[in-house]
Amino acid sequence: MSGIAAALVVLVALLHLYFLVLEMFLWTRPLGLKVFRNTPEKAELTRVLAANQGLYNGFLAAGLLWGLAGDQREVQLFFLGCVVVAGLYGAYSVSRRILYVQALPALLAIAALLAAGA
Repeated sequence: MSGIAAALVVLVALLHLYFLVLEMFLWTRPLGLKVFRNTPEKAELTRVLAANQGLYNGFLAAGLLWGLAGDQREVQLFFLGCVVVAGLYGAYSVSRRILYVQALPALLAIAALLAAGA
């Protein structure tokens, strides 16, 4: 695997660990409110749902890191594909910004992995 591909997979994993922290621990705090453009009232009402969402982001990060640790290209591609699908759905249902923050880095990592394996 190329260093660029590995770096992009790590970047996507780190982004999802960041999303985990934001959604599980900072959802009702100033940074979480700012990032997700929530009011304190809405954040309080949705904090349990956000924490659950954050946990899933942690699973995506764990899968990517597991794939990297074992140099398992197929595992990395699977979890990157999951990230792309989640990013596309988030862009459709929540905010177009998710396309650039979540789906695009995963697509770049997929492209780098495929190029490195060719």
